[in-house]
Amino acid sequence: MRTLSGLADIASEYDGFILDLWGVIHNGVTAYPAALRCLQNLAGSPTLLLSNAPRRALSVQRTILRMGVADTLYTHILTSGEATWQALRSRSDPWFATLGNRIYHLGPSRDRSVMDGLGTTLAATPNAADFLLNTGPDDTREAAALDAFIPELRACLEAKLPMICANPDLEIVRGNERILCAGSLAAWYEDAGGDVRWIGKPDPGIYTTALAMLSLPAHRVLAIGDSLRTDIAGANAAGVDSLWVLDGIHGDEIAGDMARAIASAARHGVAPVGLIDRLKW
Repeated sequence: MRTLSGLADIASEYDGFILDLWGVIHNGVTAYPAALRCLQNLAGSPTLLLSNAPRRALSVQRTILRMGVADTLYTHILTSGEATWQALRSRSDPWFATLGNRIYHLGPSRDRSVMDGLGTTLAATPNAADFLLNTGPDDTREAAALDAFIPELRACLEAKLPMICANPDLEIVRGNERILCAGSLAAWYEDAGGDVRWIGKPDPGIYTTALAMLSLPAHRVLAIGDSLRTDIAGANAAGVDSLWVLDGIHGDEIAGDMARAIASAARHGVAPVGLIDRLKW
């Protein structure tokens, strides 16, 4: 496990790159200038931005453009929301084929692009639905408190609704605030006996899609992310080398201590090829 001063230390060893967004390119509010310069230096190499955002890729593209992440700075973008939409459209997976078309949505209205053009209907109550689409806490309740969502989750359990979790993240850091994500709701639901299908990192399936979009084999690609549980574990499971950005979701825990970082990776059972304090060239 190498400690890098910048991506330039290792970039020439790979033909393409998969980069996480939140915690690597931006903090949910603004883009990191050093990360943007890094993307500029990768120009000419296939680059894919891979996000667990539970929204369509075009929606995320527009959001990051407002932060200053120009379309010319990367080649592709793939989100867990886009993968969810594709799975609901094709219904080629047997689990998805049995879902029905009435959706109970747990999440903010801005995530409903995941349902666009699918011929589905939005159910007002769990009892009127065929399945539960979980895109995360909405903006009308305390985002840091799981307890606020348990009555709704219990109602979905009682209705025996299978759940699609369109964002496996447990939490994210927006600016300096930690925010609950859909993955925390899905983990509770699964522990309570609910049937959950997780879409996005760390599922190796989304890396299969990413590699196909890059038209590169796994051993020629480097994945860069800040979460051991999703970015690094997912890349490792897919046979893709990974670079761990320390100043992200684990920033408070690691506090720039490389020895602590190495020990934390070992506890999580993952092995990134390198460590870097933040994404920079």
